[in-house]
Amino acid sequence: MAELNLEITTPEKIVYSGNAKSVTVPGTKGGFEVLVNHAPILSTLEIGSIKIVTEDVTKYCTTSGGTIEVVNNKILILSDAVEMIDDIDIERVKSAKERAVKRLSDKENKDIDKDRALAAKKRAENRLKVVEMHLRTKA
Repeated sequence: MAELNLEITTPEKIVYSGNAKSVTVPGTKGGFEVLVNHAPILSTLEIGSIKIVTEDVTKYCTTSGGTIEVVNNKILILSDAVEMIDDIDIERVKSAKERAVKRLSDKENKDIDKDRALAAKKRAENRLKVVEMHLRTKA
């Protein structure tokens, strides 16, 4: 049976490299699934989760957005940040969210980059949501 060849890369490392039966991503204009023999596409991704279905297992990871290119059953996902769900430190994520919320609520400090704090809050919320969803499906 034909499969997709998937590579997910950040500036620091290759997060995932292997075959997949399907890959679901958070497209900027809506999520979509890539199957074998998908039409060529180049698209942008937003903050969300990536679902990788292989012959043996389904894996999830979070993304801060990025791009996806699909050509001839090869998928390349480039992102500034991707984390496999099993690598997410929940306590660290909760702390990051709390720091971002605190920065956003600080009306007196004019030096705070509100856009950056809001982006950090959204990334933390996404990580928590994906982990929570994953835990529910395991139960």
